[in-house]
Amino acid sequence: MARGGGGGCCPPMDLMRSEAMQLVQVIIPSESAHLTVSYLGDLGLIQFKDLNAEKSPFQRTYAAQIKRCSEMARKLRFFKEQMSKADISASPTQLNESHLKFDDLEIKLGELEAELTEVNANNEKLQRTYNELLEYNTVLQKAGEFFYSAQRSATAQQREMEANQSGQTSLESPLLEQEMSTDPSKQVKLGSLSGLVPKEKAMAFERILFRATRGNIFLRQEPIDEPVTDPVSGEKVAKNAFVIFYSGERAKAKILKICDAFNANRYPFPEDVNKQLHAVQEVSGRISELKATIDMGLAHRDSILKSIASDFEQWNHLAKREKAIYHTLNMLSVDVTKKCLVAEGWSPVFAGVQIQDALQRATVDSKSQVGSIFQVLNTKESPPTYFQTNKFTSAFQEIVDAYGVAKYQEANPGVFTVVTFPFLFAVMFGDWGHGICLFLATLYLIIREKKLASQKLGDIMEMMFGGRYVIMMMSLFSIYTGLIYNEFFSVPFELFGKSAYACRDPTCRDSTTDGLVKVRDTYPFGVDPVWHGSRSELPFLNSLKMKMSILLGVAQMNLGIVMSYFNAKFFRNSINVWYQFIPQLIFLNSLFGYLSLLIIVKWCTGSKADLYHVMIYMFLSPTDDLGENQLFSGQKTLQLVLLLLALVSVPWMLIPKPLLLKRQHERRHQGHQYAMLQGTDESVGAELGEHHDDSHDHEEFEFSEVFVHQMIHTIEFVLGAVSNTASYLRLWALSLAHSELSSVFYDKVLLMAWGMNNIVALVIGIVVFVFATVGVLLVMETLSAFLHALRLHWVEFQNKFYEGDGYKFAPFSFALIREEED
Repeated sequence: MARGGGGGCCPPMDLMRSEAMQLVQVIIPSESAHLTVSYLGDLGLIQFKDLNAEKSPFQRTYAAQIKRCSEMARKLRFFKEQMSKADISASPTQLNESHLKFDDLEIKLGELEAELTEVNANNEKLQRTYNELLEYNTVLQKAGEFFYSAQRSATAQQREMEANQSGQTSLESPLLEQEMSTDPSKQVKLGSLSGLVPKEKAMAFERILFRATRGNIFLRQEPIDEPVTDPVSGEKVAKNAFVIFYSGERAKAKILKICDAFNANRYPFPEDVNKQLHAVQEVSGRISELKATIDMGLAHRDSILKSIASDFEQWNHLAKREKAIYHTLNMLSVDVTKKCLVAEGWSPVFAGVQIQDALQRATVDSKSQVGSIFQVLNTKESPPTYFQTNKFTSAFQEIVDAYGVAKYQEANPGVFTVVTFPFLFAVMFGDWGHGICLFLATLYLIIREKKLASQKLGDIMEMMFGGRYVIMMMSLFSIYTGLIYNEFFSVPFELFGKSAYACRDPTCRDSTTDGLVKVRDTYPFGVDPVWHGSRSELPFLNSLKMKMSILLGVAQMNLGIVMSYFNAKFFRNSINVWYQFIPQLIFLNSLFGYLSLLIIVKWCTGSKADLYHVMIYMFLSPTDDLGENQLFSGQKTLQLVLLLLALVSVPWMLIPKPLLLKRQHERRHQGHQYAMLQGTDESVGAELGEHHDDSHDHEEFEFSEVFVHQMIHTIEFVLGAVSNTASYLRLWALSLAHSELSSVFYDKVLLMAWGMNNIVALVIGIVVFVFATVGVLLVMETLSAFLHALRLHWVEFQNKFYEGDGYKFAPFSFALIREEED
């Protein structure tokens, strides 16, 4: 069982420490193994270890069953493709325990696939024949027009020849024409081919025919008005109808090869007019018959797919469930007798009773004569980290886990992130008007969360929906800080009373702060509205926000150092308490804790001391008098003491810890260098062997490496104390930028449009103001403040105590499998 810490060092919180874990072993009889793993998957509280890691997937016990599951998954994917083609969606049925067995489902899927494949093959054949007949019908029409026009021109020519023959033959008449007219037997018999060729290939087709036959053909082609469905590809293609007249079999063979090369579909065309009419009638009749047959086939296919769609989700869930079960069974080791399986895995301590109940139910339901054996193993392995989160805390925990998963039972920053993350965001985004807009948008996501959770959302919308409670907290804190800053879209309001200042006389209204005197008590909450628009607004707010940023930063860094104390106490590491926590706390507060104290004293006393001068000369001239920069008596002595403590704390962090670690190592392994005696008992030998291996591992302890590591850690903390404090000034910078941008949009867009006394300009101004507010302030500024708050937590806060080198608890759970599918 994993070692627990001294839990009394900090208040009990569900998220403060990860759940106590234990390594368990379960010995399961073979006849109840499948049902046992199924019940454990429903429970979802055990993470199985792979005890067959040295075996390939094909050498494992249940490789054949996994292959069957993969084949079923392939068939289900085939059904899904067919349903999407037919525009049939799977019925969203409630997933219940299916009474259909795995073998029966396999047979049923095989029968449905065979039937659907046969129906599709028949439909494809019929559709191809149907498309060929449509093309044939088009060819008959177009070629009929060719022959009809040719016949008319031939008849007219014949009449002209007869008219010439009836008259006296003139010397200008061609001799050949006379000979042909007198001897019809010498006329050449021409063959013909007709069909369709793709329009984009028509010119090349004609050119190749002309070259191959040396011009001894007559080609007539005409484009078809609408694209036709190609029988081979099934796609709509623009084509030309053609008729080729040729002489001789050699020319015919060449033309046939060229037609094949250009994917020109050929169709027979009878020369006799009666046969043409008969062919047209026959083709039209076959087209109508095939159309009816195809419609019946499609209706039959749709009925099969609808019957599949009603149970598809159930079958898909069962197939994936079975595959997950067999994958898990493959991780179990088989006993030598092959009568039982041995499983090992991690589970929370609180789940022990639930796991044993599931094992008992599986034994009863499978009618096994032998029950499963459950036992807890002792181990030195590091357990996985498991936090029980809900829909509110899960998003905050994901923010922490994105940096690194907490080490087992390490103090979890997520507890504080729930409050500090939205608060630091709000410090940079302080405007209660913008906060209300964010809150309303988030409220919509929260109210409709059940409906939205079941829908497919886009990537950005999915992220927003997952972090809806984070955004809600950010918006609420933004309203709070906006009330403190007294900004509503950059406009101040007297919400908590009247301003403490008023004009001495009526002339002061034109000169902002000149002539203002304090006539009432201090404004009760937040910034007095009279500061906004005054000459000293920027210097006052700059000073306020900058000092406030330093105070917040020092407070959060101190919290991080205090959490390192709780970690050290929990893991009983006194070295880290005395030689890491205490010197770090002294160093940080000797410098920046002192600066925070000066800021508070200056605010309380109203002193005009220059804090920059105080901090700089604290290092450069610590013994000089402070003069007018002295805030309280004894300040010079306090500065000397703090400076001395800061200087002492650096070697305090650097030197003792490596020496003590070396001494601790030598003490721990002082008696482990002796060899084992001959004939030692096996169990004792194994235990000593374990210690021997441990001592061998610790012999790799290198003092130089430990010292260098500690030196790097010390330098990083000393320099980081300065840089991290300066990094918190981003709170001031982004707050100022947000306020100024909001003020610019209000003054230079909305008020300027209002002052034009033009309705069109006013409408344009309002539209520009709305788009600028939403696009820049509510989207870009929100993202910017979010990323900066994220950096402050990951770098400035968490690096004080958080190692984040653990790994997540990943239990075998059917619920998690369904979530991954969604």
